[in-house]
Amino acid sequence: MFGLQKATQLTSADDEAATLRWLAEQYAYPPRPSSPPGLPRPCVRANMVSSIDGAVTVDGRSGGLGGPGDKVVFRVLRALADVVLVGASTAVTEGYRQPSPDDAFATDRAAREQAPAPALALLSRSLSIPDDYPPLAHADTVVLTCESAPADRRSALADAGATLIDCGADTVDVPTVLDVCAERGWIRVLSEGGPSLLGALVAADVLDELCVTTSPTLVGGDAGRIIGGDGPAELRRMRPDSFITDDDGFVFTRWVRASADDA
Repeated sequence: MFGLQKATQLTSADDEAATLRWLAEQYAYPPRPSSPPGLPRPCVRANMVSSIDGAVTVDGRSGGLGGPGDKVVFRVLRALADVVLVGASTAVTEGYRQPSPDDAFATDRAAREQAPAPALALLSRSLSIPDDYPPLAHADTVVLTCESAPADRRSALADAGATLIDCGADTVDVPTVLDVCAERGWIRVLSEGGPSLLGALVAADVLDELCVTTSPTLVGGDAGRIIGGDGPAELRRMRPDSFITDDDGFVFTRWVRASADDA
């Protein structure tokens, strides 16, 4: 009934280049469909960090839960993705910038016909993003919003150089977001939160993979968990794909959507 699966451990003595290659193999996206009848639905992966007791932030930010190994996995997951999908409020709070090309993965990205670095897609219904937020004017950043977004904020962000795309009438519709990604050739989607966005992906039943870094810490208090939302609870079955640990006690798990055979 039970099986013991030994976790793979990364150590600080590991060669960096070899470690990056190995992690890229462990986290590789499914192969791109060949000659699909129409646009392929993007593969949606989320990457989140939490404490042992499920807290997603410390003092309002997730950065306090991370460590060196987490940064390496974060780097690899971005290097594999076509686009980083993130809630605008999370991006501003965490100090996000437009992803930069990573020389260690340049050849692999070119072989997969990917841009040198993933695009950045900010989701926002309110458009309450500071006008001087640096990524806005970057050519590889888009703001995915909805038709009912405040006209004054729409105008202000457009003046700041932002590219705005409506993905719904009154709310940012997740299936429409994925349609936009497919139209732009972004079939390897990486969501980095926050909890509200991850909750929306789960509610829409489009989440294919969840990568979770478990920090070897306890937080307590009233910190939220990695998935937020106020809708009814519904089980979504996943299956474990890999377990990796590091010298600092962090655990990196990859969960993939369960198939009928896994039931």
